[in-house]
Amino acid sequence: MTRNEQLVFCKKCTNRKMNPKEGLICSLTGEKANFSGECSDFTKDENVKDYSGIDDIKLEPKDIQSNLSFEELEELKMDQNLPMAIMAGLITGFIGALIWAGISVLTLYQINYLAIGIGAGIGIAIRYFGKGLDTIFGVVGALIALSSIILGNVFTIIGLIANEEGVGIMEVMTWIDFTYIPELLIETFDPRDLLFYGFALAMGYKFSFRQFSTNELDDFRKRKIQAH
Repeated sequence: MTRNEQLVFCKKCTNRKMNPKEGLICSLTGEKANFSGECSDFTKDENVKDYSGIDDIKLEPKDIQSNLSFEELEELKMDQNLPMAIMAGLITGFIGALIWAGISVLTLYQINYLAIGIGAGIGIAIRYFGKGLDTIFGVVGALIALSSIILGNVFTIIGLIANEEGVGIMEVMTWIDFTYIPELLIETFDPRDLLFYGFALAMGYKFSFRQFSTNELDDFRKRKIQAH
């Protein structure tokens, strides 16, 4: 039984005591937990509403991995689903690009900070469906965010051309020469946009990872112990 698995119970026991040098110890023995399976001295603290006995703290991806044993980490990685993450990210990015372009065409003004929202939305979708802990999930989130930003700008150009010519968007799609799109993107580019786009990529990366709080990690360990 690992130290982290023992702490699931220790943190909710009335006999817990914090030692500045050793961490959480048993007030009865003055030592760290050494039981396996169940502790004969365990007395549940009814005032503790969760498994941790401390404030619930959201952990960063690097903190999650450092708080897990190799076996626990490998077990969680079995839930990872990269294909679903990519699909969810692409769908979210496409919808976000359409909404962004639609607002830009209607207002005749491109609200660049919406790109940050698109990046965050893509990351959250990847996190929910992908349950990823590996770096590749963050990279996928950032790349899809970048692609969605470019696509949103392309949709905006097509929408503005449709308004200018007084025709439908689908009609523009049939006769527009897409080889000129890169040139149009360069002409409409503002260096100040890089700030917003950079934040969008950062959000796409950051939010793509599976998140845990301290209590959720303890809950995971408790279920694992009970399963055995």
